[in-house]
Amino acid sequence: MKSILVIGGGIVGAACALRLQAAGVQTILIDPGDKRRGASYGNAGHLGPEQVTPWSAWGNVLRAPQSSFGMGGPLDFRWSDVGLWAPWSMRFLAACDHSAFERGRAALTALLADALPAWHRIAELAGAPDLVIPHGHATAWMTPHGAERGLAAMAKAQWGATTYREMTASELERYAGVLKRVPTAAVQVSGTGQVSDPQAARDAMLRSFAERGGEIVAGRATRVEASARVALADGTTREADAVLVCAGPWSRALMEGLDVTTPLIGERGYHLQSAETNWPRDLPTTVFEENFIAVSRFTTGLRCTSFVEFGSPDAPGDERKWRRLRQRIDELGIAFEANPDRWVGSRPSLPDFVPAIGRLERAPKVLYAFGHAHLGLTEAPITAEIVTAMATEKTPAIDVRPYRIERFR
Repeated sequence: MKSILVIGGGIVGAACALRLQAAGVQTILIDPGDKRRGASYGNAGHLGPEQVTPWSAWGNVLRAPQSSFGMGGPLDFRWSDVGLWAPWSMRFLAACDHSAFERGRAALTALLADALPAWHRIAELAGAPDLVIPHGHATAWMTPHGAERGLAAMAKAQWGATTYREMTASELERYAGVLKRVPTAAVQVSGTGQVSDPQAARDAMLRSFAERGGEIVAGRATRVEASARVALADGTTREADAVLVCAGPWSRALMEGLDVTTPLIGERGYHLQSAETNWPRDLPTTVFEENFIAVSRFTTGLRCTSFVEFGSPDAPGDERKWRRLRQRIDELGIAFEANPDRWVGSRPSLPDFVPAIGRLERAPKVLYAFGHAHLGLTEAPITAEIVTAMATEKTPAIDVRPYRIERFR
């Protein structure tokens, strides 16, 4: 393969484009150009190889009512988008079957085993090794009851290649300067980390890609053909030896244009970010489990993220969610500016919460990499290595069969 069109310039697309160009494949990246459009811009910045357990689990189904937005939780469904999430939910329930769940966990475990080292490798390739901060992360509870339940759940969970331990009293005291009170308990997870800033990571990859001779086309792909020809919204077309579809939640329409069943949905998250902060740079990403928020310090400020909202990736933001997020921030006593940056964006989620990575059986010139759900940032570099191996006729480091989109019929 001498050339390839990469559709989608989020973190997965940027990582794939850089890897492909560096491997000698002339790469053209097609992206609408709105950096705030997807989850690559607004995520929590967490690199999470510990998340080897799919969300498609009966325990999550049973907890759904108490986790709903109406009950104060993070989970919500846009009723105007019931036509999207109702059929998706039926497939989600099927993926909760024990055998399907175990297949999903095995697939995620294999993909995440080398995810953090892959981030170091691509940061070096991009000439920005300081992008990766491997200082782990924390989960904290503000009440004794929350701590008891949380610690018990963590003891039962699988952690992949990562480990955790309870924080000492002196470690908990580090939160005294940034919260109203010290957490009752918290755990420190090792083997995870964060990026210095999500957008800075994407920018570094795209900059290195362009410096290596890669081409970036500002445009929206409307159709992909089996011949690797791509039609754009402005009426033009582009052709190459192959095409890689990695347009996040917008991949669904492109794949269905190829008659491929793609049960992909937008799973939206929200953030507020304050440029002014007293959160120390060395205090890792912290999940406040009872408050349903994650807090990350970036070079650009302090970001608080929350919510799991199923619906159209193009729907307007829900004002109630930003208000509730601000309420959670104030309850914890986190110093935050009066008018923070607000963002909403969609994670691309498949019903079994395992990404789709592979080459189409019916159209071998079409490769794909989407559906990474909450792990797009974490899995982008390892996905790029797998895609590049396939594109250059090499054997990927892991078996790609569990990630085939043809698993959905």
